[in-house]
Amino acid sequence: MTTRYREIEVSGTHLEIGRQIGEAAREEIRGFAAIALERVNKTIPVSRENALATCRDSIPYIEAYSPDLLAELRGMQEGAGISLEEMVLLQIRNQLQPDADAGCTSFSTTRQASAAQSAIVGQNWDNDPALDPFTVVLTRRPVNKPALMNITQAGLIAYIGLNDSGIGMCMNTLPAPSRRLGVPHYFAVRTIYETTTLDDAVQTVRRAARAIPGNVILTTPQGPADLEITVDDVHVLRDEGTGLVVHTNHCLHPDLVPINDDFPELIQSKPRKARIEKILGRGDRSLSIENVKTALRDHENYPKSICRHANEHPTNGFWASVFSVIIEAEIGRMHVSRGNPCEKPYETYQLN
Repeated sequence: MTTRYREIEVSGTHLEIGRQIGEAAREEIRGFAAIALERVNKTIPVSRENALATCRDSIPYIEAYSPDLLAELRGMQEGAGISLEEMVLLQIRNQLQPDADAGCTSFSTTRQASAAQSAIVGQNWDNDPALDPFTVVLTRRPVNKPALMNITQAGLIAYIGLNDSGIGMCMNTLPAPSRRLGVPHYFAVRTIYETTTLDDAVQTVRRAARAIPGNVILTTPQGPADLEITVDDVHVLRDEGTGLVVHTNHCLHPDLVPINDDFPELIQSKPRKARIEKILGRGDRSLSIENVKTALRDHENYPKSICRHANEHPTNGFWASVFSVIIEAEIGRMHVSRGNPCEKPYETYQLN
């Protein structure tokens, strides 16, 4: 298997962008759609009838929140030759299993804490290795909006990446209360890429009538921040002078910490947070890209480590660090390992 993901670049109106993606990534989108529900059912049973009903009922929420992004989704559906419901299913898989989307270890630094050319945000994406064949590096250049580059499964409206205004983003699951319907999480994520400041990023998420919780960790022109997103609000965590923000898969904001008692800990979230903080030094030294790679390759508590490998867990033991990503948003650069970073090299992708 090549160590580099396929790269796709599209531009134009949202409808045009969608059609271009659908045509260019038709094989990946159709393959992803073919197995999406099957993979959901590895962790929680959901019938196809119920899943598609949630898809249909989600469309009005998407349209009310962003008609532009619904147009892009329709364009992808047309280009790939699948139904709109199947395309929406790719966006709402985490609504069907809201506490089992991705168990990831993520961090963001200030420029002052970074020995790289810019501030860094990064993570290991711990998820289902079966999604690798459908993963691409996708650059979108929408009319009159920031360009963005994502490492993403083909067909998603947005995922991990950066825009050309200095916003870099990683994501991980946040176990917290959810509801069946609302704006699917990835649409709120996508609108963050349409912003240029931290305040605007927070506000664009707040205006969404959200279906599920989630966590977004950012590097921004205003510094690093973590957004703990619940269905009711967006709680912002800053670096508090340390130069480093770290997040795994449990609530950290004081207003949300009691929620942790109501949900089981997701794949050793607290030990992973403590370990990444220890390695990265809470911002008390200048972090290079190589420092960060070493942290993301860490095997303490192997195989349930920061660099995660298959293990005996009955529900998510098949999860591994499917890719590792380090983002330098200010200079439009991503470093991505296709597979566990202890085994695969980091390849560099540039948003020019």
